[in-house]
Amino acid sequence: MTGTIKELIIAIKGAGEMATGIAWRLFQSNFKNIFMVEIENPMAVRRRVSFCEAIHDEKIIVEGVTAKKIFQANDIQTAWDSNSIPVIVDPYWESIKAIRPHVVIDAIIAKKNLGTNRSEAPLVIGLGPGFEAGKDVHMAIETNRGHNLGRVILKGCPEPDTGAPGNIGGYTRERVLRSPCSGIFTSSLIIGTLVKKNDVVGHVAGKPVITQIDGILRGQIRNSIRVKEKQKIGDIDPRGNRQYCTTISEKARAIGGSVLEAILKKYNH
Repeated sequence: MTGTIKELIIAIKGAGEMATGIAWRLFQSNFKNIFMVEIENPMAVRRRVSFCEAIHDEKIIVEGVTAKKIFQANDIQTAWDSNSIPVIVDPYWESIKAIRPHVVIDAIIAKKNLGTNRSEAPLVIGLGPGFEAGKDVHMAIETNRGHNLGRVILKGCPEPDTGAPGNIGGYTRERVLRSPCSGIFTSSLIIGTLVKKNDVVGHVAGKPVITQIDGILRGQIRNSIRVKEKQKIGDIDPRGNRQYCTTISEKARAIGGSVLEAILKKYNH
């Protein structure tokens, strides 16, 4: 690499909650040459803190950092010039192949590797289950809540998927809203609404989506989207603090710091 470390070009696969935490932390650390690639219809639950919402709304601001939708790789520099993070619909990662960034981060959180490999960049980082550091990625990041959250792994794999949501306020599975069946999700509630146990927050194909705990509607997918049975469509936070709906979580912030560590480990000589 020539030039200064802050001129590194960084590609992030995915622009959901965890990917946004990473992009935000790198941007705040003066890595401004970041671009994010997404699928055509991303479906974030924590929409207020997910840069993928720019795909639907043209732009989104999360904690003072702006992400903008772009339509072709040639527009990346224009977004950088306006102090924004570009997000492009690019499910086959063609822009990464064309631009050849210094760093590629797979932050899709698919619980498996969808095709990321070490040949994509001098530093390729994989988040969570499905990656093996030293084999398909150079480094992996532990994403499971607990003692090892955020650990940078140089050889081996992150912990396998537990299938259980993280504990918030003593609740795990109870705080997650899932679709009762397949169909179109509709709701008249907005993120930040206070709810009680057994409230109806929306419907899927006429069947009610019912809360299991008291709290605040911290996240919910967009209205009128088709979902599958048991798909995660919302998130109740028992702590009831509206600020948490629009700020990056401690998990995303921690993982962002770990990615920053991994990049500095490679390039800060």
